[in-house]
Amino acid sequence: MGELWRAKSAFADSGDKDRVKDASDIVRVVGEVVALRPKGREYVGLCPFHDDSKPSMNVVPSKQIFHCFACGAGGDVFSFVRKFHKMEFREALEFLAERAGIALTPRGGRAEGDADAGPSRSDLIAANAVAQEFFVRTLAHPESGGEGRALVGRRGIAPEMVERFGLGVSPPGWDGLVGDVRTRRLDPRTFAEAGLFKRREDGGVYDAFRRRLMFPIQDQIGRIIGFGARRIDDADDPKYLNSPETRLFNKRATLYALNHAAKAIQAERIAIITEGYTDVIACHQAGFANTVATLGTALTKEHATVLGRMCERVVLLFDGDEAGQRAADRAVEVFFAHALDVSIATLNRFTDAKDPDELLKRDGGGEIFRAALAGATELLEYRFARVRDRLRGAGVSALGKAVEGEIDSLVGLGLRDVTPVRQRLIVKRLAQVAGIDEETVLRAIPAGRAPRRPLPASPPETLAGEGAEERVPVLAAETLTAADHLLGCVLCDGELWRTLGQDGRDFIGPRAYRWPLLSRLAQLVDELGEEGVTPDLSAVLRVAEDERLHAVAVGLASRVDAETDRDRDRLHRHWRECLKRAQRDASGPAADSGIDAAIAQIEGKRRSQASLGADRRVLPRPG
Repeated sequence: MGELWRAKSAFADSGDKDRVKDASDIVRVVGEVVALRPKGREYVGLCPFHDDSKPSMNVVPSKQIFHCFACGAGGDVFSFVRKFHKMEFREALEFLAERAGIALTPRGGRAEGDADAGPSRSDLIAANAVAQEFFVRTLAHPESGGEGRALVGRRGIAPEMVERFGLGVSPPGWDGLVGDVRTRRLDPRTFAEAGLFKRREDGGVYDAFRRRLMFPIQDQIGRIIGFGARRIDDADDPKYLNSPETRLFNKRATLYALNHAAKAIQAERIAIITEGYTDVIACHQAGFANTVATLGTALTKEHATVLGRMCERVVLLFDGDEAGQRAADRAVEVFFAHALDVSIATLNRFTDAKDPDELLKRDGGGEIFRAALAGATELLEYRFARVRDRLRGAGVSALGKAVEGEIDSLVGLGLRDVTPVRQRLIVKRLAQVAGIDEETVLRAIPAGRAPRRPLPASPPETLAGEGAEERVPVLAAETLTAADHLLGCVLCDGELWRTLGQDGRDFIGPRAYRWPLLSRLAQLVDELGEEGVTPDLSAVLRVAEDERLHAVAVGLASRVDAETDRDRDRLHRHWRECLKRAQRDASGPAADSGIDAAIAQIEGKRRSQASLGADRRVLPRPG
């Protein structure tokens, strides 16, 4: 290991812990990541260590401890930092010492027995810090940084924002960062594991990011855990790259700029979520410091949980087009049963600017942006407005099916589990949209609309999750619906996903499933496909970290394999039959020729590839 890592691990005599603990008020440390409110002589907040729907965690300043009465988590300030930020003790000690301005007593470095243990989390963080320093230095270089500075200028990013958000540039060559690491005599294996280097076939490495504007992605306490990279030359594809997922970096649980926005979010009790790095920076530059963004993924329950600990309301900025509406539907699935109040703001109601970055560069753009936020539509109202538009002029039969479908969907999202007051308000709005009385809607809620072949109420063969709703269901053949079979077919042959138009993808969308894990799997398949990755079983297993998702994906694919004897032609026939059945269930007899033609195209492509003798599988794009 080089000097950087030896310095990072050089702690401390036995008195350091006491000095750091005495200087670290647990209320302030916890309050930086969890919204706390006073309750007598203590403070209470939502526990971040389980799915907490009401304040279950107490922080006791007099004893400098925290305790959750629901899940049992507790301890001192070190315990909280280690558990929340997933740190080893020495990392937590260093973090709290730096926060308190305390110099630690140097100690020896890593033990000899650990030399070949591979890079630690702190090693990966240190590698990202080295890369960040290199990218910032390159941006300032008279020659190497010229293109990047020109792009920053065109985007109207102020110098103070460049500094605050740590923008940099990766040079166009293949070994810019590699050469810097070699000069420092650091271990390139650590940089490869951090996603900064890629490996050559001959065992060497090269830069993963080249000729791009670099956006460091930080965790909630400011440590760099990954990078986003925007192309400088429009001829380079893709437009954006993200670091791959690592032990540090989980895109599904990370929000860009949360470390910069956290204080404003807690102060205003509102979080604004946009769709891009430059949108976030433009918002902060214009004074909207409570703005964050997802990292090229749909909103997730992890995002909702993080924000739910910090604020009470979220405003989502979406486009008003079909993609924005699909994003809104996903937001309903994520936030429906969550205590957060969620609204959707669409800029096209107020301006022709395509995004916040463009709007906020204009004179008076801040006021228009503020008006758009004030005019945001509550999430369920946004959804119901679309239902109302769809039902306008509909007959009795179509009206009844639509209302039953909406109730069934909301029940699947947890309508029976929300508080009675919230449930009643939702029912009232749905009744108003449908033009029927509330009691009729209420009577439909307990059973919803049962699947064609009901799944067991309490499956005996499950893998325990964090709650019953997250258990892996038993995927018995007699319980599989058409949607289950379709999803299983895609896992067996990911090219089938590409035959679906947007309407067809709704048949295997998250709302098509009763079991939460199947919904999560369907969402992951859709996200992989949208990212240009063939969303088959191997791709799901490669990117999913949750072992329960692994289990349900393997189980579903295995059922379809058994149904089709692992025969490609039978698989495609089975796919056609299930898709036609799903279409008939949704809207009557379908035009089946389009399905057959799409399958024929896939089969023709496979025969062509086979004749060439090449393996032309689609490779996943970085980020």
